[in-house]
Amino acid sequence: MAKKVAVVAVNPVNGFGLFEYLETFYENGIPCKVFAVANSKEIKSNSGIALVADDVIAHLKGREDEFDALVFACGDAVPVFQQNAEKPYNVDLMAVLKAFGEKGKIMIGHCAAAMMFEFAGITTGRKLALHPLAKTAIQKGKATDEDSVTDGNFYTAKDEHTIRTMLPKVVEELKK
Repeated sequence: MAKKVAVVAVNPVNGFGLFEYLETFYENGIPCKVFAVANSKEIKSNSGIALVADDVIAHLKGREDEFDALVFACGDAVPVFQQNAEKPYNVDLMAVLKAFGEKGKIMIGHCAAAMMFEFAGITTGRKLALHPLAKTAIQKGKATDEDSVTDGNFYTAKDEHTIRTMLPKVVEELKK
């Protein structure tokens, strides 16, 4: 049986990246739930398309043992994260990332996901692919210029256009 995945989607989320994960999981029989990093389940894509997630990030806190993996679906909310870091949903996001990482769960993401994993304190020694503009934020992990990287339980891609280069490995791992 496939592993169960929690997908956290920022608001606004990069729809291209989010739907690439969701479609791949659906086509491969990998169960997942989408959690909005917001006060409500209603979020938008970068292009303004309204989306309704399964639940909110606050309801994922403390439920890490129900899932085998976490996907961080990046989006336009990340460049303004610092100005909104104290918002309850972003505090919950960081707690969830840290908890999943500390439990050794499979950590998957693209663009600034590796930077968010770094901020959560879970990247020490890990080789990571991420958006070139986020590379300087990586201090404990090892930022690369590769399209995607797998290092232990971390699966990262440079951006939404390179997710496809890591998805075969992600699917293989999630179907074990």
